[in-house]
Amino acid sequence: MGALSHIRVLDLSRVLAAPWATQILGDLGAEVIKVEKPGEGDETRHFGPPFVTAKDGTQGDATYFLAANRNKKSVTIDFAQPEGAALVKRLARRAHVVVENFKTGALAKYGLDYESLKAENPALIYCSLTGFGHDGPKKDKAGYDYLIQGMGGLMSVTGQPDGSPGAEPMKVGVAVSDLVTGLYTTIAIQAALLHQARTGEGQSIDMALFDCQAAGLANQATNYLVGQMLPTRMGNAHPNIVPYQVFATSDGHLTLAIANDRQFASFAKAAGLEQVAADPRFRTNAQRVAHRAVLIDLLKPVFAQRSMADWIATLEAANVPCGPINRLDQVFSDPQALARGLTISMQHAAQGPMNLVASPLRLSGTPPEYRSAPPLLGQHTDEVLNGVLSIEADEIARLRAAKIV
Repeated sequence: MGALSHIRVLDLSRVLAAPWATQILGDLGAEVIKVEKPGEGDETRHFGPPFVTAKDGTQGDATYFLAANRNKKSVTIDFAQPEGAALVKRLARRAHVVVENFKTGALAKYGLDYESLKAENPALIYCSLTGFGHDGPKKDKAGYDYLIQGMGGLMSVTGQPDGSPGAEPMKVGVAVSDLVTGLYTTIAIQAALLHQARTGEGQSIDMALFDCQAAGLANQATNYLVGQMLPTRMGNAHPNIVPYQVFATSDGHLTLAIANDRQFASFAKAAGLEQVAADPRFRTNAQRVAHRAVLIDLLKPVFAQRSMADWIATLEAANVPCGPINRLDQVFSDPQALARGLTISMQHAAQGPMNLVASPLRLSGTPPEYRSAPPLLGQHTDEVLNGVLSIEADEIARLRAAKIV
């Protein structure tokens, strides 16, 4: 039994940040009921190609949707109609948690806001995830990952430096603002569940992508707030550690991640650069940061003389952190990935067996569960309406004919 197997989550969210959070809750055992608009569903079902190919050769959902929606039951309800909103309210009465990511105040007109649902279920945890939160001058502004990476400062520190080839602000290759927000959201919900278990009290949670991206700036934020240093784009270099970047070898690139003076001494010895380690300009990390350009210019031609595999073997033997820059096929075929079981196989209702990325959570007593593949649109409508709300088949048929479900 998963750690959250006693919890029911009503998921009114779409796209990535909030579904990422609810998938984690589902992996930990929670029953997650995902409410989607009939005929359309979550936008990410259409974020392709690539798309799922069904057993009969027809095109299914975009693979993007699969990334954040396993262990969920899909129920189609049009809550823009009063009868549909009433169904969602009934589900909320029987839920421990509601998660939504509509614009600030958008659900109030359907009676699906926190105050309305709290009146019928005082123990309810209601998590609202928006771009900028429920207050402030930008509270009504839509928030998407790309927008937040820019406005939240991440793109100001990502990309090649000004004056370099290809220099411009650059987004990260995955929607990291969404993912960080999803992780923070999961933490907040679990904290609220602990409070709920102790006191019987629910609460509202106001999560904002903008806030989470600012928090996710970590050392770059404190470099500015405490150190009065305004970070800039540095390509693959690190603002606080040297050498900590990509180097070109004779046949490819590797990452060198030297985090302390002991590792630098080991690197210099393994690379035959003892004189560099003895140079007063490079003895400590602070000195290496101060003389960054000189040191990197010394190292570049040295790395270029040998192959990537040769360098990695040499440096790993000396316990110097380094590694290749893998493509995704190399990531998932890596012996470490195979040993850790980073790929799981699940049975999809349309495609059949499909490979998905495993949860990285490793708990000895309550490990993640892989109960069901990402659902087809409306796959569980009848099951949930009958099993949770005790609605009979003929009434479900009427609701379907009226396009309410």
